[in-house]
Amino acid sequence: MTKDIIVEKGYAASTGGRKAIQYMLNEDLPHIVISISIDQFYTSIASTNLRAEVLCAENNIPIDLKDPKASNLIIDALAHFLSTHHINTQLIIGVGISMPGFVNSETGLNESYNEYSPLYNIREQIEFEFNIPATIDNDSRCIARAEKKFGAAQASQHSLVINLNWGVGLGILINDDIFKGTSGFAGEFSHIPLSDTLTLCSCGKRGCLEVEASISAAIRNIQNDIKKGEYSIYEKLEGEHNNKIEALIEAVKIGDQVAINNTGKIGYLLGKGISTLIHILNPHKIIISGRGAEIGQILTPHIQVAINEYSIPKIAKETMLSISNLHKCAQQLGTTALVIEKYIARIIN
Repeated sequence: MTKDIIVEKGYAASTGGRKAIQYMLNEDLPHIVISISIDQFYTSIASTNLRAEVLCAENNIPIDLKDPKASNLIIDALAHFLSTHHINTQLIIGVGISMPGFVNSETGLNESYNEYSPLYNIREQIEFEFNIPATIDNDSRCIARAEKKFGAAQASQHSLVINLNWGVGLGILINDDIFKGTSGFAGEFSHIPLSDTLTLCSCGKRGCLEVEASISAAIRNIQNDIKKGEYSIYEKLEGEHNNKIEALIEAVKIGDQVAINNTGKIGYLLGKGISTLIHILNPHKIIISGRGAEIGQILTPHIQVAINEYSIPKIAKETMLSISNLHKCAQQLGTTALVIEKYIARIIN
């Protein structure tokens, strides 16, 4: 308190006796957090203050995780970001990394890659290269963390957060905590075998939900319809946008029928998968988050139709379907919160 590291936050609610004074971290301190939000094809980097306000950011840096040089490209992008924006590294309390895959937040390893892959231990590489503490977690768990702290899950103890992006991820919130499971990999929603097609999934198996209920699936189907001679503004927008997801979102918002039709299809399959989750976990809320939430007005009716068709009404009636307002900011916010949770002691000490 003498150093203004913590400040008074007011009085807590009375429990029968004198009200307790609450304290919080001083959000006006100059410390900053660096977040690296990674998906299959693009990486975004941001610096934020302790209020989680973005100070500067570089979005949609094209880095394909299948590229053997992906880890080097991520490190180079971070070095460029710190240099370009003249960031004082002494003020950085930590670097947060969120990415798809079997990320073990305790060991800091991404076990979707073998131990010889640089992406297996990208966290350690960043710590070594920049001499800054780093932490890592799965992208969908970070999005669930963002919804709990800043979004649609704030008032709900039991929520399931669907990360609709190139794939379909899941963050599970039980009793206000993120549930990780025995091995730390709970939430592999996208690989539930609910697809009626035999399309090969990225995991190496066939029939996974992801092949029909992801934004990748919607884009693939739109491109196939265009090849068959159907007109879609998506073809033009794809050439104007660096990120194909942004092209899809704009096409839907414009009212393109091919884009809307194929978005509806993934919504229905997503609803079929959500029905399974409702039966198993009986959550208070199902929240559609991530980039796909930006077209929630098209997805929602199709998801609800499938829930009505495949769910037992007695179980489903108490579950609310919600579309996040955090959209593309969700992963960055959750990655920032991850750092503050882990490294807040560095400020105090």
